Amino acid sequence: MSVYEYMALNKAGKNVNGIIDADSSVAARQKLRGMGIYPIEVTETLTEQKEQASRSTSVSLFFKRVKPGELSAITRQLSILLGAGITLVASMDALLSQISNPILKKIMAQVKEAVNEGNSFAFALSQHPRVFSQIYVNMVRAGEASGSLDLVLDRLAEFSENQQALKARFKAALAYPVLMSIIGTLILFVLITFIVPNITKIFSDMHQSLPLPTLILIGLSSFLKSFWWLLFIVLIGSIVLIRKLIKTPKGRYIWDGLKLRSPVIGPISIKMSMSRFGRTLGSLLQSGVILLPALKIVRNIVSNTLITEVIDNAMEEIEKGKSLAAPLSGSRWFPPIAVQMISVGEQSGELEKMLNKIADIYERETESEIMALTSMLEPVMILGMGLVVGFIVISILLPIFEMNQMIR
Repeated sequence: MSVYEYMALNKAGKNVNGIIDADSSVAARQKLRGMGIYPIEVTETLTEQKEQASRSTSVSLFFKRVKPGELSAITRQLSILLGAGITLVASMDALLSQISNPILKKIMAQVKEAVNEGNSFAFALSQHPRVFSQIYVNMVRAGEASGSLDLVLDRLAEFSENQQALKARFKAALAYPVLMSIIGTLILFVLITFIVPNITKIFSDMHQSLPLPTLILIGLSSFLKSFWWLLFIVLIGSIVLIRKLIKTPKGRYIWDGLKLRSPVIGPISIKMSMSRFGRTLGSLLQSGVILLPALKIVRNIVSNTLITEVIDNAMEEIEKGKSLAAPLSGSRWFPPIAVQMISVGEQSGELEKMLNKIADIYERETESEIMALTSMLEPVMILGMGLVVGFIVISILLPIFEMNQMIR
């Protein structure tokens, strides 16, 4: 279906405009007449984008993405409109005129039409799984059932904004070390491959025995100059192979286990999973989703097969009548403090608040540990580059010192 913008007259003779979803302009006009609106002009909204797509496919594909920030913005605006007492369809009509992303505009128009035809808002959203996640749809469903859709949408927007802010802080913390490592590697590669051979050529032409460091440097330089393309192919091939292995169930299991058991990354990975577990489950329970369906959603959010196994086991035990904390306490991946807080939350009837507190604690700890790790990486990288440069300098100077001794 396509999205059409229309200018029309209502039964009172007043000008109205908006967006409608239909198979063709004729169908759009018929649909408008069925709604008691008499169209004056109907134009397809995506015509300009289609022309641009024919000129540059890659550019159009890039702009077809619905960014998380755009989704959280319309969620917040829809929450405000509903909270002001405006009906859902009228709120979506007002919202459509403000959406600049044509793909998101088309999707929201289709959602509005589905709601207008009598479907629930959650069902309409579930028809677009690439844009609206499971947690989004289930929280909306719970909000509709409880009559608090505006509050749920506000909570969803806050949840999305917090996740984006956390990711942005992580990216900002890792940007400098990653950039430094790339630039440093390129400088050392150029130095060893193209500059060092011109210097060491003098020693090779003298046909004298050279020190071991100088021989190693000459051999490494010759190898990189002749076979740098082979190293590049091996590197790319290794990355592709690892990515394919990770996509297999066994490879994914091994990879997730390595992430949790590694000495430095392991504790950070566990805390990130705990923060994601607490924030997602707490938000779902606050929105009225029952515990077992909420856990089914959470198991897909934590993104680690080992922790997913623990959640699956917990779901089986809960179905047998046990609490959530009991099966989690037997797992090494759930820290004792998190299990204890969950247990207290269950006993006090404030499990949602405790889960959000767990998320707050582990988000702060994760952020501080990543900051500490990146601050340690910088001097380590500088030290590593200094050692390599020092080795190059010593390898060049040693033959010169030996030549001076021979002359004396």
